[in-house]
Amino acid sequence: MNALGKSESWSMLEQLANETRNDRIADYFKADPDRFDKMSLRLGELFLDYSKNKVSPQVMDALFEMAKQSPLASRREQMFSGETINVTEQRPVLHTALRNLGDAPIVVNGQDVMPEVRASLEKLRAFTEQVRNGQWLGYTGKRIRDVVNIGIGGSDLGPSMVCRALIDYQHQEMNVHFISNVDGRHLKKVLKGLDPETTLFVVSTKTFSTQETLLNANSAKRWFQAQTQSTTADMGQHFVAVSTNINAATEFGIREDSIFEFWDWVGGRYSLWSSIGLPIALSIGFDAFIELLEGAFIMDQHFREAPFEANMPVVLALIGIWNINFLGAETQAIIPYDQALHQLPAFLQQLDMESNGKSVDIDGNPVSHATGPIVWGQTGSNGQHAFFQLLHQGSRFVPIDFIATLKPEDDTKDHHFALLTNMLAQANAFMNGDTQNDQYASCPGNRPSNVLLMDELTPRNLGALIALYEHKVFVQGAIWNINSFDQWGVQLGKRLANDISRDIEQQSDKYDPSTQGLMDIVKQHLNTGTANSDPAMEKMEEGSSR
Repeated sequence: MNALGKSESWSMLEQLANETRNDRIADYFKADPDRFDKMSLRLGELFLDYSKNKVSPQVMDALFEMAKQSPLASRREQMFSGETINVTEQRPVLHTALRNLGDAPIVVNGQDVMPEVRASLEKLRAFTEQVRNGQWLGYTGKRIRDVVNIGIGGSDLGPSMVCRALIDYQHQEMNVHFISNVDGRHLKKVLKGLDPETTLFVVSTKTFSTQETLLNANSAKRWFQAQTQSTTADMGQHFVAVSTNINAATEFGIREDSIFEFWDWVGGRYSLWSSIGLPIALSIGFDAFIELLEGAFIMDQHFREAPFEANMPVVLALIGIWNINFLGAETQAIIPYDQALHQLPAFLQQLDMESNGKSVDIDGNPVSHATGPIVWGQTGSNGQHAFFQLLHQGSRFVPIDFIATLKPEDDTKDHHFALLTNMLAQANAFMNGDTQNDQYASCPGNRPSNVLLMDELTPRNLGALIALYEHKVFVQGAIWNINSFDQWGVQLGKRLANDISRDIEQQSDKYDPSTQGLMDIVKQHLNTGTANSDPAMEKMEEGSSR
């Protein structure tokens, strides 16, 4: 058992979990009519109600005490100050610097990084305005009408989620598309119907070595060349890169002045604030992109300065720890009652599970408690008719985050009224349940939830919401004493995929009989002669024409 499990505060929480095992959330409200006011927080246009959780005042006090006894405060300051808190990769963690709109320097290895960050933003602004204003033209002199982002993981999920959430801000004469899956069908679906003369590709890969991204990028390059019979110079008007590896990007055929850099202290799942956000800026405009950063900056300041008891990320994180470590929750449901946020659960899934899905602490000791819940979810009204049955009557304990925006569209006010009332009804039903004479129809209730409300879905409010969850994950990692900023499990899969691509043509004792047998079947069906070929693209190119 590591130090956390032996601590006095942890023991106190275990005792309280036992003492409150049979408590009902509804009874907490009967005991304290002011519970809602006491257990809700507002920051700007973001409102959090956490009163519908199975936490007594004594539990909350004990959770705050545990946080104060943990390294949270010191690690928070280390992160904002640019110290090396990603200890396994020996890197600072400075996504907060990307949205630092204040005057304070942030020093890494004796050098203020803010001039570089501001220069990167200026390059992003200039390019974005050129493309959106029709000054950046394709090789035949036509303006760009479609932008295709090619990435995966953090280079895809964040930008894709934000672009789709802020669809109302999208440039009216330009569409932004995303290719992430290495499945050729995904590539073909996106490219179908696009005009290569008016299409701009953004290749987003930190190292310019990610297998899936490079396969898709090379296939897109072949598609462009086959359709246009173009030269390398022509291609330069249609391909840009976001990467730290300038040499590899230029070897691919991208002009050096069309490479947007960022830094190794930016983790993929925290990178949408950097040049990785280029498709966001192209879609919603640079000014709106800055508003997104402003919202995150406001949350950063709140997280850094507010006392734990009034700190949104801290409160959310502590309640999550209570649910996971003391009440036995294994999952966390994210339920947005806003169709524009339909990709938010997938984004938060990577953010949380890739960050805190760890079994060894930063000191190299096995953790003795659960970390990182399984994060999942879907838009609310659809979820009601899919999996809410299990949440209401199933035997699993699943905490829920409800997320909604309050401002309706003028022509769909009745829809928005139905949406919001459904969310309120569900949060109420999960807490109170429904006791009926028919045992099959009864719902036990006492299921915890948070409700997050935004006055309106704007870039600023969305930025604050994303930063809220980023910091929640950080708080939990600090208290669990794990490194939230590496992802060695992801690297394992990448390495083995490369190995199998290389070895699939031969028999080897290197692989277990199951893997070798499956490799043989795959080889037979694909008739693999060259592991780097793309049959889907080859088929498409055969039938392509200008």
